[in-house]
Amino acid sequence: MSDLIRRTAAELADALAAGETSSVELTQAHLDRIAEVDGAVHAFLHVDAEGALAQARAADDRRASGATASALDGVPIAVKDVLTTQGLPTTCGSRILEGWVPPYDATVVARLRAAGLPILGKTNMDEFAMGSSTEHSAYGPTHNPWDLDRIPGGSGGGSAAAVAAFEAPLAIGTDTGGSIRQPGAVTGTVGVKPTYGGVSRYGLVALANSLDQAGPVTRTVLDAALLHELIGGHDPRDSTSIDQPVPALVEAARQGAGGDMSGVRIGVVKELTGEGYQSGVQARFDEAVQLLVEAGAEVVEVSCPSFVHALAAYYLILPAEASSNLAKFDAMRYGLRVLPEGIDDPSAEEVMRATRHAGFGDEVKRRIILGTYALSSGYYDAYYGQAQKVRTLISRDFAAAFEQADVLVSPTAPTTAFKLGEKLDDPLAMYLNDLATIPANLAGVPGISVPSGLAAEDGLPTGLQILAPAMADDRVYRVGAAAEALLTDRWGGPLLGQAPDLTGVTA
Repeated sequence: MSDLIRRTAAELADALAAGETSSVELTQAHLDRIAEVDGAVHAFLHVDAEGALAQARAADDRRASGATASALDGVPIAVKDVLTTQGLPTTCGSRILEGWVPPYDATVVARLRAAGLPILGKTNMDEFAMGSSTEHSAYGPTHNPWDLDRIPGGSGGGSAAAVAAFEAPLAIGTDTGGSIRQPGAVTGTVGVKPTYGGVSRYGLVALANSLDQAGPVTRTVLDAALLHELIGGHDPRDSTSIDQPVPALVEAARQGAGGDMSGVRIGVVKELTGEGYQSGVQARFDEAVQLLVEAGAEVVEVSCPSFVHALAAYYLILPAEASSNLAKFDAMRYGLRVLPEGIDDPSAEEVMRATRHAGFGDEVKRRIILGTYALSSGYYDAYYGQAQKVRTLISRDFAAAFEQADVLVSPTAPTTAFKLGEKLDDPLAMYLNDLATIPANLAGVPGISVPSGLAAEDGLPTGLQILAPAMADDRVYRVGAAAEALLTDRWGGPLLGQAPDLTGVTA
């Protein structure tokens, strides 16, 4: 394994600046790693070696002329397949978009290109981001690099696995109910859900417009801050984009890395710990909180009573929005078109029916039916309307809790990674994996998951979730960087340093 691929993005940027390596060299090193292990991990749906190397050569040319496009100019990245990429396939993990090549870039992708980051390819995901395990991809599951028989989390398992398997130093994910943070927790990576509206959603194929948010997947908190500052900020093409400056995230991460938590009030959310959480997950969480206390933080217990209804409200609001969004996949405008058998001159409706039957997976069909029912006449007030009222109560719980604490903390996921196939036949059990992450999406507040150690019972990664008020993203970076520094010091090195090497692994 090349030493280059084990370095953080910040270290790679420093190496490029010092002339120790070139963007072409480190991009090729990651492409070689993808060729070596991705047959077994399946983090990528599409690898663009030619395009990535061309972007890397352009970065090297810029640097040779004395110019750079950004702090991460020349550092390669992977992008979740739910973001449109001009000239590169975008499938959202679905057969219904197979072969579709968008004519435009999402704003996040355009900002990555402008910042000079070579795009290695598109990463695997649950179909249209519906899932908690990346087993619902139409192109097959992604495997967790820590144990190839286990899930990498979802729906952004491909992005998290790519970073954890050293196939990419950085990746972009999207988080609708925890799809950046939960995969981060079970793969030992850092995942950030920015404030809703803090990163443009233009070009993000919508699952649920009021919940979706793109964000960084990295190996360190500092790397996430560097990437977040590049992709964040106002976008006039997104009507929900916040027209305010991005907070000083890199500065907050560097401040937090000093490990001093004096004056910081940390709220432990009573409803997101204890019963229902795997013992090893709870133990690593308690240890992380204790380290923050020893670093000077004040800890208080806060109660958010409406959080117990968050899961139910989410699984009414999300399917309702998804059922509306997916109506545009009608066999006329995008990707797949299937002609019904036995009909010589089919109508548009018959082609649409045959295409959707063949193109959508079972989980997508389940949520479309649920969402359509929740929005139907006579049931709207009873289900969707009630769910929106719960959403308001959750926002009020957050507001009250942030009067007592600067940030809120909890385990990111209730368990470590489970076995592939273990929960496929029990959707409700699958949904429970997002128990701790969903409230942040309903309220639009930012959150980060940082590795908190390995569970004693299975030796798999666990995550610490840190939440802050909207537009206070810098707080999650400060506390996240402090936790990372304190835990890394205790472990004697990064958690990913304990991950399997995977060299020579076969599919």
